[in-house]
Amino acid sequence: MDELRIQKIKAIKEIVDTSIKSFVDGFEGRYETEVTMDTGVINQKKNNVFISELGEEFMFYSAFVRSFDSSFGRQLERIGNSIAKLSYDVRNGIESYILPQQKQHIDYLMTSYDNKETPQVEDYCEFSSVQPRNTSSYEYKHETDNYFYDPENKIHYVIELKAGGDLDIKKAKSEKIALLNEYFLLKNKIRLTDETVIIKFATAYNKFGEGNEWKQHQVRRYFDEKELLIGKDYWNFVCKEPNGFEIVFEQYRESAKYIKDALERIKNMYF
Repeated sequence: MDELRIQKIKAIKEIVDTSIKSFVDGFEGRYETEVTMDTGVINQKKNNVFISELGEEFMFYSAFVRSFDSSFGRQLERIGNSIAKLSYDVRNGIESYILPQQKQHIDYLMTSYDNKETPQVEDYCEFSSVQPRNTSSYEYKHETDNYFYDPENKIHYVIELKAGGDLDIKKAKSEKIALLNEYFLLKNKIRLTDETVIIKFATAYNKFGEGNEWKQHQVRRYFDEKELLIGKDYWNFVCKEPNGFEIVFEQYRESAKYIKDALERIKNMYF
């Protein structure tokens, strides 16, 4: 293994470790502040006699897990973005324009997918439209948390990440529409260059188990297989390493002790 790759793997592990430490400091501080607050998440759960009757352990985790799951998902997204900076130029927004005929094409595609047509990348990447001389009335800035540019290969990647492994079918359509809008915004921005735009839908883990088929067939009705980065494929991508997931998760196994220790301290604050 060459020295540069060794340093990169070390940097990935340091990002995971410091990110988990920072996350723990944040949520532990929150629960410490709420100890004397009647409106605190755990104290409110104590007042639910039907839950409290089941014991302190159950009551604690029933109050804690839902809040933890949501905030930890956001932390996984931040970790992915931090790791991506080692291999990509990570950008925050797209300032460009999108034409009416492009929006009409998006509407057409969504109708066709609703009618059970199989989505393909070619549905939009082969679409062309006449460019008006003045595009000022079609311009706007779109903020996105997952926009990576690969300067070596001249590729712009826009990713809609679902940090959890589950995507509600009702949200699948809106996720694809958002990606298609981002695709055309970027395509218009770079149209006179030899650069490429690729859109992806990603999850931070596979709810069916890593290595298994991601069986959300109702979600797949809007996405080409080539548009998906599920679980370990997402981590391999952001690390730009064939075993990126293993590198990240190996470190997470070690760093998870910070979370486990914090849980014990928080329980002792309340019970």
